[in-house]
Amino acid sequence: MSVWRRYETVRCPEILLKAETKTMSELIQPIVGTKGADIVGPRNPAVEAQNPDILIPPLTDNGGIPNLKFPFAMAHNRLEDGGWAREVTRREMGTLQELAIVNMRLPPGVVREMHWHKEAEWAYVLKGRVRFYLIDDQRQTLIEDLEPGDLWLAPAGFPHAIQGLEEGTEFVLVFNDGNFSENQTLLVTELFAHTPREVLAKNFGVPAEAFDGIPASEKYIFRQPVPPPLEQVRAELGAVTFTDKYVFRASRIAPTPYPGGATTVVDSRNFEVTNLAALFIDLEPGGMREIHWHPDADEIQYYISGKARMTVFDAVSNARTFDFVAGDVGYVPKTLAHYIENTGDEPVRVLNVFHTGVYKDVSLNNWLALTPRHLVEGHLDVGDPLMSSFRPTRQPVVKG
Repeated sequence: MSVWRRYETVRCPEILLKAETKTMSELIQPIVGTKGADIVGPRNPAVEAQNPDILIPPLTDNGGIPNLKFPFAMAHNRLEDGGWAREVTRREMGTLQELAIVNMRLPPGVVREMHWHKEAEWAYVLKGRVRFYLIDDQRQTLIEDLEPGDLWLAPAGFPHAIQGLEEGTEFVLVFNDGNFSENQTLLVTELFAHTPREVLAKNFGVPAEAFDGIPASEKYIFRQPVPPPLEQVRAELGAVTFTDKYVFRASRIAPTPYPGGATTVVDSRNFEVTNLAALFIDLEPGGMREIHWHPDADEIQYYISGKARMTVFDAVSNARTFDFVAGDVGYVPKTLAHYIENTGDEPVRVLNVFHTGVYKDVSLNNWLALTPRHLVEGHLDVGDPLMSSFRPTRQPVVKG
C-alpha cells in the first residue's frame, strides 16, 4: 500500500517538523454527492491540504476566474552575502497587473545597497528592527529606525538604502507595477562601474585613479557592521536638513474594532506622501471581511498569520474560491467582489495594499440597505429576515 508523508513546518523562531502518514484510502477525495470521483493517479497531499477549496470547490464556484494566489514558498529565493530576497510579480502570477511584492531578509548589519527604482516602493516591517535611509528631490535626508508594523515609502526615483539593526529584520515591499523585478533596480555600484572614469573624475573633481577600487559589479545585499546609534549617525552628517515624512509609525495606531475582528487604514489621508493605500485586517476565528469590492484599484494581499479563504466574483457568473496560509500572496483586480474568511482556529492577519493613494470600498450590505426595499425585493425575491438585516453603517468585519 502506498504511503504518503506530509511535512508541516511551523514558522520561526521555532522550527518543528511534524511527519504525518496517510494511506491512499485516508486521503480526501473530490466527491460531493453524485459529483466528482476519486483520484487514482499520483497525488500531492501537502498541496491539497493547503488548498481544500481547489480540490473540492464550493458548488457556487463557476467559470474561468484565473489564478489569484501564489505562495512565497514557491517563489525563487535569491541568496546573497548575508541575506535573501524573493518576489511575486507578473512572471509568477500572470494576473498581477498593477502591483508586485517582494519579501526580503537582512540579518544584523546587512545592507540592501544604495539604489533607486522606476516604481514607488511601499514597505511593511514584519520582524526585527531596520534602518531606512533616503534623500528626496529637495536634498532632504531621512534616516529612521523602524519596528514591526511600521511603514516607509520610497517614491520613484528617490535613492535609498536599507540595513538590518541588532536583531536583523524581515519585511515586504510592494511596487506599483506588476512587471517590477527586484533584480532590475538601479544600483549605485553599477552606476559607477558603467560610467567612464574620466567622467567620474570630472563629476567629483578628483583624479581618475581615485576610482581604481570601485566594484566591477553590483553588491545588492552585503555584510556590514551594525550601524552606530541613530543620533550619532545623524550628527556625523553635519548641517543637513532631515525629514521623516517618508516613514509612518503604523505600529502605534490602534485598530478600529468590530465584531469578529478589526481593521486599520493607512493612505494619503494619514500618510501624506503615499501613493499606495493599505488596509490591515485582523480576523478572529470565524470572522470575515464582509463581501465588498474596490471601485478604482487593484488589491494585492500578503497573509501574515492564520488560515483563510476568499471567493472572487466576476461578470458572467464567474466565481472561484482560494485558500491561504501565512506567507501566501493574493490578488484581486479592481471592481471584483470578494470576501476574506478566517477558516482556522487562530487569528488571521492580512495586509492589503491598493494601487491608489486613497482607500475606497463598496459594501454589498450597505448597498442593499441604502437601496429602496421594493427594488431589492424585486431582484432577490426574498423578504424578512434578510431584508431587515441590511445595515447602512460601515462594518467591514463580521463575526462568525
